[in-house]
Amino acid sequence: MARKRIIPNYGTVVMNGTEYYRTRIVDSDGKRVALYAKTREELYEKVEDAQRQIESACFRRKSPTVKEYAEKWLLMQSAQVRETTMIDYRSKVKNYIIKPLGHMYMADVTPDDIKLALVPVSKKSSSVYHAVVTLFKCIFLSAEDNHLLKENPTRRIPCKGGKAKKEIDPLTDDQTRRLLDAVKGLPPYVFVMLGLYCGLRREEILGLQWDCVHLDSETPYLSVERAWHTEHNRPIILTDLKTNSARRKVPLPPPMVECLQEAKTKSHSDFVVANCEGGPLSYTQFKRLWTYIETRTAKERVYYRYVNGQRIKHVLHPVLGEAAPHNNKVIYSLDFDVHPHQLRHTYITNLISANVDPKTVQYLAGHKNSKITMDIYAKVKYNQPDQLSSIVNAAFGLIPADSAAI
Repeated sequence: MARKRIIPNYGTVVMNGTEYYRTRIVDSDGKRVALYAKTREELYEKVEDAQRQIESACFRRKSPTVKEYAEKWLLMQSAQVRETTMIDYRSKVKNYIIKPLGHMYMADVTPDDIKLALVPVSKKSSSVYHAVVTLFKCIFLSAEDNHLLKENPTRRIPCKGGKAKKEIDPLTDDQTRRLLDAVKGLPPYVFVMLGLYCGLRREEILGLQWDCVHLDSETPYLSVERAWHTEHNRPIILTDLKTNSARRKVPLPPPMVECLQEAKTKSHSDFVVANCEGGPLSYTQFKRLWTYIETRTAKERVYYRYVNGQRIKHVLHPVLGEAAPHNNKVIYSLDFDVHPHQLRHTYITNLISANVDPKTVQYLAGHKNSKITMDIYAKVKYNQPDQLSSIVNAAFGLIPADSAAI
């Protein structure tokens, strides 16, 4: 049953010969204001509407902006999250949350505002999209728990989205040989070797220092103790690794020992891969390092030059085996793309192909759990029809089972 409205006995006032009902209320700024109407019912509705507006204004005034609360949330997280994770959080919150919505009050943000902010993120990888949506949800859930929101606008925002990550194939033995031949004696050579023969992540290679390389040991090895990150293009070396499993000791095969022995005799730095001043690489310097590989790939590329003040587009069509037109020391010797993570993927694939057990692969790769290792293991081990055909035939009694073992 609807509650019966009790309308107050408002006072009256005559203005310009007309009688009005009048009352006074305190607005959101604390000032007393008068409201008028010709009937008690009309004045009652005006008071109710004004009270709703005042309540809403007071609620918004207590509500911080998205920028203010997101920065407060990041500060709270810094007490319980690794610095490496915080670097990633800060970057994503700044670029994908504060940049589009930072000026808005938390209480004013709607689901549509969130969806519009996620449009540019949808062009990124699915992992980036998922991470940004998760950050949105965590920040607004925290605000909701602290009674700063009447309704959480992220509640029905799905985490799925973004571009599917393109799968990177490991390098073949022939591609590995050609890559090493192409960069032998060049700045990225040691980096490439550490990726191919030790399976280190990029941040682990660029954070590696000589005190963790044990070449004189009976069994030469390196220990992963540091990780490289950048903030505003400046390198940061942390001892707080991605996971506890990333802290490991990796044996060095003979080609890697030989490479590091030669590199150490020429080094004047604490870092195995260093810039010209002996310090860790900045992000820009790493990109420049990788350019040595990219410029040796025989793929079409576009560049621009200014002629008489005009920007002229040029399209280069490299031919495999030929020298670059403007630098005869650069030979187009690679007909495949190479990505930094591909080196590590090749290392893991080679271990699996050599029948190394999954737990050992997990340790050497520094994987947090066996699921990551087994996903790669299954793709490598059980995705070759020529090897699987004998197993399938044996299952149906078409060939002896003992001859079907891989």
